[in-house]
Parts: sequence; structure tokens; C-alpha cells
Amino acid sequence: MKRIALLGMPNTGKSTLFNRISGASARVGNWPGITVDLMSAKILIGGHIAELIDLPGIYDLHGFSDDEQVVRHFLANNSVDLVIILLNSSQIDRQLSLALQIKKLNLPAVLALNMIDEANQAGITIDTENFEKALQMPVIQISAKYGDGLPKALQAATQIINQNQKSTSPQTISQLLKEDNQIEQEMEALIQRHVHIPATLSDNTTDKIDRVLLHKWFGLPLFFVAMYALFEFIFTVGKPLQDGLAWALNLLRTGLLDAAFASSPAWLSGLMLDGVYNGVATVAAFVPIIVLFFLVMAMVEDSGYLSRAAFLMDALMAKMGLDGRGFVMMLMGFGCNVPALMGTRVMRSRPMRLLTMLVIPFSLCSARLQVFIFIIAALFTAQHAPIVLFALYAMSFLTMFITALLFQGQYKNSEPFILELPPYRFPTPRQIVLRGWHEVKHFLNRASKFIIIGVVLVWFMTNFPSNVAPASVGTYAGQIGVLFAPLLDPIGINHELAIALIFGFVAKEIVVGALAVIYGLQGDALMAQMATQIDWVQAMSFMLFTLIYTPCLSTIATLKNESKSTLFMWLSIIWSLGLAWVVSFVFYQGARALGF
Repeated sequence: MKRIALLGMPNTGKSTLFNRISGASARVGNWPGITVDLMSAKILIGGHIAELIDLPGIYDLHGFSDDEQVVRHFLANNSVDLVIILLNSSQIDRQLSLALQIKKLNLPAVLALNMIDEANQAGITIDTENFEKALQMPVIQISAKYGDGLPKALQAATQIINQNQKSTSPQTISQLLKEDNQIEQEMEALIQRHVHIPATLSDNTTDKIDRVLLHKWFGLPLFFVAMYALFEFIFTVGKPLQDGLAWALNLLRTGLLDAAFASSPAWLSGLMLDGVYNGVATVAAFVPIIVLFFLVMAMVEDSGYLSRAAFLMDALMAKMGLDGRGFVMMLMGFGCNVPALMGTRVMRSRPMRLLTMLVIPFSLCSARLQVFIFIIAALFTAQHAPIVLFALYAMSFLTMFITALLFQGQYKNSEPFILELPPYRFPTPRQIVLRGWHEVKHFLNRASKFIIIGVVLVWFMTNFPSNVAPASVGTYAGQIGVLFAPLLDPIGINHELAIALIFGFVAKEIVVGALAVIYGLQGDALMAQMATQIDWVQAMSFMLFTLIYTPCLSTIATLKNESKSTLFMWLSIIWSLGLAWVVSFVFYQGARALGF
């Protein structure tokens, strides 16, 4: 099988090009010589089945960051039939060095100059014909965002693949990577001969927007107002979709499944309907809001605004021993803590990386979001719902900041913060859908792995021994709840909620399904029952504990792997559990003291 490596600097549209070529049919796998996962997809090119590998974005093959080492290790340990080098056309004078470094390795390559639409607007013209002759490789101008020039680039790649050109061996590449080269002079000569860059690049629109969004006094308030507006939009649009799906799922049970299991043994009917179906259906009802959340966040992330958020937060983050990149990782954690933890590899300073990894698990991930949407919908009005969710996001940031302040002395950092602000871009509908679907697929894959197993276990624990009432204190689940009562009663968490929390340690996706099984209800009926069992103070205390306490097993495993320290993993677990209890205790007892 042919192997094609996609290589480029950060913010050059590499992920967009990878998704456009592969159709987002990507998988994650390990590669020889590399301890991390890389995205890959099988594609048909030139009559060959080829594997397209998306390598991490890097600035320099000879750098020392983790991502740069990953790329070097990949090239030094794997045969590559073609390298597609992706550069930003409007920044070619700063990015050409990477292409020259690849050229020195004598690898078959195609140079794709992306974002040609932005380069044209800036008045940059590139003599691609003579550029090709000078570089001795195909040079194609493309727009990965709109697909312009992509057929021509793939045609050039096909010609190279069909030539069966013998690639440089990994051993030779490994030796060449160790040698010094004179890239800078060669790059400067090529730019002077074949690229025309105006003395002043026109980027008035970006500058005008940045004067407002990056204002030193108004920038941060505007960011948080924008986030609140997004939550308001998600709830306003998503709630009717959620209600409609919950109605359809309830109709499916009453109209079909209840009759299908009517003659089944009581234990089987209870397991399949009150256990599996109620648990899965309750989680599934919230998928429309999750989908909407990821679609909106995909628009925000691809627009370039999150880079501005990192810039705005850098001064504040520096006071806590972090920097703007740490803030970006926190925002990534809103999707899932695991890739956010892996993203810290771009940090060259180990103390900075460890401190960032310590705070990321407090990010309000999509699994926790599902729990909160359910509880908020059950206990709070539509007017209060966005405010409560925004308050939980604010608490997420607060716990991260508190953690960073307390531990910055232990993880001191001296690495400077360098961030390049990309121009504002409005992503295409295709980009939004692909990015949103990628995140939703990840959520559904995780949910399908844990929810069914989790709800079955919860059903057995809440229905056995069989000589006691289901979900009562006498069941195995009730006994566990009683065991933890001295710790959880002071924060308003009863034994039913305690069982959901325990299973939430495995995966937060189980929590809502567990509640459906515990109460033997789904949809609106479950929400109504919960509203009679707990009040809003208990609900808020439960959500605060769920937000802060020990993350899922996947996150814990990633913490151990990325930090390469069991002691660091246990520090994260113990600290999050202790902080969760203290915050919930202060809130619950304070609210009760005030008469709520």
C-alpha cells in the first residue's frame, strides 16, 4: 500500500485539506517509533489504495518540541511514497523553510500553496511555473476551504505515485535530519525571484474587528458575552428538538416495546425496558443539543476567534504560571479532555505542560454537558437554564484558575509565549458539518461503549437482592449509597445520586442513563420524578460535584501516559475529589443557611 504524508505548519488548513481528501473517514493508530496516535485514512489515488497520514503541524523539522520530534520519528521509521507539503500562500516568506527542509531529504513531494484566495486579496502573486523549476517539485495553488485547485494537486500527486519513484530510505532520512543545512539563504533567494509581496499587506477588515475584540478593557467581557449568547442560542433552538426526540422515543416504548415484552418474564422486561431502553433513550434524547453545541463550536473555532481568546487571556494566565496556549487547551477540553491533554505536547517546557494537564480535567467536557443539560431541564425554567449553564462554565474556569494558582510554584515555567493570530475566516457549511460530525461521532462512540454496560450494571445493583423494593436502601446500590452517606449527605447528595456519581467515574455518559434506570423512568416522566425528589439547591450541588470530581477513566489513563508519572495521576485524582467536595459543601451549606 502506498503511503502519503500530509505535512505543514499550524494554521495552514491541514485538517481542512485532510478532511476534504479523505471525506473525514479517518481512524487513529500508532506508528513505529512514535508513542502517540496519528490520524490516517485510506484513499484511492492513481489506481492505488494509499494511506494518507495527517502529521502534527510543525514549524521546523529541526526543532525540539514534541510535535517536531513526532514528525522526525515518523519520517525516520516509516517509508513514505509522497509528501504533500501545505503552506499558507499569504505567509510563504515565513513558511517556505519547511518545504526546503523536506526537499533536502530527497522525498517525492508536492507543494500545495493553500489559502490562495487570501493571498490574492493581499496582492501577493506567485510565479508557480518558475517556482516549480527552482524547487524541482510540483507547486500548486489551492484553497482547501473551497476545493479550488485540489484536482490539479491530486493529479500531480497521482503522477508521482504512478512513477513508482524510489523514496529515500528511513535510515538515510534519519542521517539527513541530523545534518545542518543552509535553508535561510536559499529561501530568501526563492522568495525574491518568484514571489511578489506588496510593501503593506491590506488586511483592514481583520484589523477593524481586532480593535474591538482585542480591546484591552472590552475584549474579555465581549468574549464571555459571546459565549453566553451561544448557550442561549443552543438552548433556545435545541430544546424543541430534544423534546421532539424524547416524545418519539417514549412513543416507541408505549406503542411497540411494552407490548413486545408484555409476555416476557418480569426480570427480562425490567432489564430491557427499565434498564437498557430507558437508559439509552434518555441519553439519546439529548443528542440534538449535543450536535448543535458542536456545530456552533466548530464555527467559533474555525473562525480564528479562539486564537484571539488565547491572546486575551495570556496576561491573566501568566499570573498563574500558564500562557495563552493553556487557555486554548482548556477550550479544547470542552469537547473532550483526552485530546486536550494530548494537545499539550506542543509545549516544550515540561513544568508548563504538567501544570496545564493538571487544570484541563476541570474543563466542562461534552459528557458532563449532557448531564447538566438533563438536570437543568428537569429543575430549572427555560429562562434560567442558560444562566445556570453559563455559571457552570464560569465555575469550570474558576476551578482551573484556582488549581493553577495553587500549584504554579511546584511547576515553574520560563518558556516564552508566541502565538500567530490567523485572519478571521468564515468556515464553509461543509467544514462546519464535517467538524461537528467528527466531534459528535466521537461522543457517540464513547457513549455506546459505556452506556449499555453501565445501565445494565446499575439495573442489577438497583434490583437485587430480589426480596427488597427496587432502588431502595436494601438493594446493593442502596447499601453503597448508605456507605457513602457520611461524606455525601453534607453536600445534599442522596443515595440515588451517589450511585450515578460512582458510575460516572467510569464515564460521565453513564450518569443520566443510570438515573433513568434508578428511577425506572425516561424522558419527561424522569424529569418530573427528579423534580419531586430533589430541589434546585441539591441539583446545583450535584452538578458542581460532577463538574469538578475525578474525570473519566479515559482521561485518567491519558494523564498517566502523557505525564509518564503515576504520582502525577494520583495527585490529579485526589485534588479533584477534594476540591469537588469542598466547593459543593460550601455551596450547599451556604444556600441552606440563607434559607433556600
